[in-house]
Amino acid sequence: MDSQQQFLQKSEEAKDIFLPHLSTDTVVFGFDKSELKVLLVQMTYRKQWLLPGGYVIKDEDIDEAAKRVLKERAGISDVYLEEFAVFGKNKRSEFYFEDFDDTLWHKQRFVSIGYYALYNPDNANLVVDAFSDKCEWIYLSQLPEIDLAMDHREIIEKALLTLRERISYKPIGYNLLPEKFTLSELQKLYETILGKELNRGNFYRKIKNIGILKKLDERRRGGAHKSPDLYTFDEENYKKALANGLNNW
Repeated sequence: MDSQQQFLQKSEEAKDIFLPHLSTDTVVFGFDKSELKVLLVQMTYRKQWLLPGGYVIKDEDIDEAAKRVLKERAGISDVYLEEFAVFGKNKRSEFYFEDFDDTLWHKQRFVSIGYYALYNPDNANLVVDAFSDKCEWIYLSQLPEIDLAMDHREIIEKALLTLRERISYKPIGYNLLPEKFTLSELQKLYETILGKELNRGNFYRKIKNIGILKKLDERRRGGAHKSPDLYTFDEENYKKALANGLNNW
């Protein structure tokens, strides 16, 4: 069965399963080699790249739909998701299905709830679903060369802007860095997200004052310079900071 026949078959089934006109799209950011990545799937139909998104089951909470879709389409689970925007421009998704008759369920107008997630690519066992050829991490620097469908480039750009705004009052790093890290590695993550350099002394002082780090009795070995101290996140304080915002930042 080719990709167009798959959509025709699933279109009929979808009417009975999913809510009409509502979908979710999740921007999953990863951090690797001092660069941000985003998780994308390449569809079998049209061979374009998309965010891992999908539809909402009729009796399903939207947040739960986003988690389910992310697991089914990419194999990502146990991840912190945060809603950040709604995308509802007229004909934002209809053009993608221009090869089909207007009666196709998938071709109807869909408003998408945007979520972002932070995830360490090293912890991911990615899957490829029945509608995709690939599921891969793509560096943000590579996005200009990627054929992104619908308005998904706009969604990624909005997610990055939101992340930059929220980094001022919510902690970042728990799902992006390895369990043990140095302060310079954490600073590099913040600089990569913000797109600018930060003063080392000010950053170190502020990040220690907010109480989300635990200093370990270990040092990073093997470098040419003095072995730096290793840290880990205080999980309890980190979750409190997510819920209540940062103090002294």
